[in-house]
Amino acid sequence: MKKVLIANRGEIALRIVRACRDYGVKSVAVYADDDANALFVRHADEAFALGGNGPKDTYLDIEKLIGLAKRSGADAVHPGYGFLSESAEFAEAVVDAGLIWIGPSADVIRSLGDKLEARRTAARIGAPLAKGSENALDSAADALAFARQIGMPIAIKAAHGGGGRGLKIAHDLAEVEELFESARREALVAFGRGECFIEQYLDRPRHIEAQVIADTHGNVVVVGTRDCSLQRRNQKLVEEAPAPFISDAQRATIHESAAAICREAGYVGAGTVEYLLSSAGVLSFLEVNTRLQVEHPITEETAGIDLVIEQLRIADGLPLSISETPAPRGHSLEFRINAEDPGRGFLPAFGEIKRFDPPSGPGVRLDTGVESGSVIPSHFDSLTSKLIVTGQTRDHAIRRARRALAEFKIEGVPTVLPFHREVLEQPDFAGPEFNVHTRWIETEFAAIIEADARAKPARTPQTRQARIEIEGEMVDVNVPRAYWTVFGSGDADVAEELDATTDDSPGQVRAPMSGTLVAWRAAARLPVQQGDVLAIIEAMKMETPILAGCAGVLSISVAEGTSVSAGDILGEVRSTQASAEPEKPTE
Repeated sequence: MKKVLIANRGEIALRIVRACRDYGVKSVAVYADDDANALFVRHADEAFALGGNGPKDTYLDIEKLIGLAKRSGADAVHPGYGFLSESAEFAEAVVDAGLIWIGPSADVIRSLGDKLEARRTAARIGAPLAKGSENALDSAADALAFARQIGMPIAIKAAHGGGGRGLKIAHDLAEVEELFESARREALVAFGRGECFIEQYLDRPRHIEAQVIADTHGNVVVVGTRDCSLQRRNQKLVEEAPAPFISDAQRATIHESAAAICREAGYVGAGTVEYLLSSAGVLSFLEVNTRLQVEHPITEETAGIDLVIEQLRIADGLPLSISETPAPRGHSLEFRINAEDPGRGFLPAFGEIKRFDPPSGPGVRLDTGVESGSVIPSHFDSLTSKLIVTGQTRDHAIRRARRALAEFKIEGVPTVLPFHREVLEQPDFAGPEFNVHTRWIETEFAAIIEADARAKPARTPQTRQARIEIEGEMVDVNVPRAYWTVFGSGDADVAEELDATTDDSPGQVRAPMSGTLVAWRAAARLPVQQGDVLAIIEAMKMETPILAGCAGVLSISVAEGTSVSAGDILGEVRSTQASAEPEKPTE
């Protein structure tokens, strides 16, 4: 290959740009309108506009991506992670266009991307496996019946998904049907398919995974293990490598079964085989991610291998650069720096980063897609960057991470930095016994983190710098205010995010973020109590509940399925006392 189109954005797009340069090939970025000034666009050898802002019109538009690959003269496509990285349809389209697909074949993506088929593959090679439904369940009633059969708790999972979307944990039979429908909705929005199945949920499980690489010559190597147990809403926040506090026998089982699953499936490329490990020591295969993982840098740091360059080598038909699992070089931690407010339940935040001052020094690596002045758009994932800290031992890495996180300063938008600093002071995580599990944040994390102060809108400047694409080359220009509308940039100010009840009246129900109102959980004209879940809003591929700010009777102003902006009034809860008073006649 000579030129790689990167069908992604943000920090992973920049990561691939750099690997292309190290490998000696050209890189082509594609970008949504809101990403025109992004770092990955600036650093790529060429950059082409996708035209539009939402994922559907940009990074998920296969026809546009293939068209730009041909226009740019690219001969290969790297999908990164997320978006179309696990789309068999996209992989086929790339190959049918005569381009090199940097990843496993479409057939392998289909077989392993279908979690039910992946379970069957794992069963054939004798991998450890929890009880679960053999096929997708047709209805919430079927889900309830199967839950009664295998016992609680259960995990409801999207058959065609990943990244925590379309995954719900039910601890009581009374919540199975509602959570099943919620999982189906999330899966349909995120992946275009809503089939779900049920699996026995292991108690207080850890999330452990094996990084695998496989070439076209039949070589399959497990590069190492990672622990990814520290999650919120089933999405990872902190990862580490190698996975600590597991026995030699458990590690051997993970290595052997992960390699065997990939051989059985005919896997080629970089991929991850994931497992759950219960508090009682029960190990169970979870799924295979047929792509590069967000947390791949910690394996790179401890194994001494560039996994993205390895992907490029494999796609070029070259053999793996290693023949066996390398001995770990120390211990590495990764902290995902999301634009989310941990003091408000990890509510996603959008707006301009006024200050981005990352740490440096021995053992510190930063993979970022932003800098001071970058704008976090509301259309995409909240991940801004990743802080990777490596030490000689786990304790050494934790001490070094405390120093690095103390140095890290971000202003303008809330981030999860305060949460990361608190985690490193928690004995459950940093102590001699590892007591973290996948629901630890929601159940046992005791630290109180204050909500971030909302940033006030900045004064609108009289000129704005813009980047204009001319045949793949980006040119910086200053645009006077009078021409902003012509250039389609609109108002520079980013609306302040609002909680559901920030109005003077606690009864006003407002959208906490831009997204889609997917469901009302309370009925109009019926009583609700303070703290009741009124509605569900979907944004950034996650569902967020909207709670009642007071007791009363609900009136609904916005229909399900409506796209809303942060702060929009969705309805109102009127106190029962006020509702009971007769209306005064008008004069």
